[in-house]
Amino acid sequence: MTGTPADDKPALSLQGLSRRFGDTHALQDVSLDISEGEFFTIVGPSGSGKTTLLRILAGLDRPTSGALLLRGQDVTAQPPNKRPTAMVFQSLALFDHRSVGQNVEFAMKMRGVNPADRKARALELLDLVRLGAEYYGKPVTQCSGGERQRVALARALASDPEILFFDEPLSALDYRLRKTLEVELRSLQRRTGRTFVYITHSLEEAMIMSDRIGIMRDGGLVQVGTPSEIYDRPRDRFVARFMGEVNILTVRDERLAELDTPLPGFADGHLILRPEALHKVGPGVAIDTTVLERFQLGSRVQLHLDTPAGLMIAEQPAACPLHPGDSARFYFDPDAAHKVTE
Repeated sequence: MTGTPADDKPALSLQGLSRRFGDTHALQDVSLDISEGEFFTIVGPSGSGKTTLLRILAGLDRPTSGALLLRGQDVTAQPPNKRPTAMVFQSLALFDHRSVGQNVEFAMKMRGVNPADRKARALELLDLVRLGAEYYGKPVTQCSGGERQRVALARALASDPEILFFDEPLSALDYRLRKTLEVELRSLQRRTGRTFVYITHSLEEAMIMSDRIGIMRDGGLVQVGTPSEIYDRPRDRFVARFMGEVNILTVRDERLAELDTPLPGFADGHLILRPEALHKVGPGVAIDTTVLERFQLGSRVQLHLDTPAGLMIAEQPAACPLHPGDSARFYFDPDAAHKVTE
């Protein structure tokens, strides 16, 4: 599948990338354009090929076939140190025996930048990632998890890369710190104008930070789009389920098969209905239900419902009075549903 944003010059162009390991096809004909200054996130289940793809994009592995272009230049065979890119690893790969400043300056030192200029740039970057000059001489081993993330980001930016790659850098952090850094990463990307390519298993991270998301399955890209496009208009049942809780109903002969309810104008296929599309007040298609479970989700509650169509899920305001055992009629607007054929 090809994903190409309209009217944007690509920072990165993937052209039919495939990767085989013996008889295993880890990647299969992946084509995609990523725009200058875009925050692009790749998500998918375990074994979908997202890590293999990131390694090829970062120059840590080569494709079996296909080409990788950076601003129109073929870099498929170039090693990472010859590319204007940088990588933030899941493990961060910081030098624990060195100070924060020495970590940030490392790439500049390897390029022969003089000490005064290295320090000035390191201090500038520490400010950029919201650490400040007081961290320059601090041992990395005395930094918290969030501070180490910021040091790794400053070190990656020190080489002035055109593209930054991220391999699940927030996965080991606690929830509150992760939420803080999600916002900071997005803000930093906008302030610097860099192209970010991000791998994560967290749909929440992808939805919050990304301009576009690519969903992978079995070594291929199955859908590319903005967060709202993929959530509201998934191309098939796999994407719909992957992007969150969903109710799936069958349309046959312009009727909802499970409910034997007329649905004029709808061709045969499957109807994707998000939990928030079910309401206690009509008008709309009515579904008689019995509440099985109630789960508190902060300002919302999630209800598991027994219906003629089987188990369905609804989300309601926290003040919803329904509890397990209650009978209730729910409604949905057919225009709020999305139809897929696969």
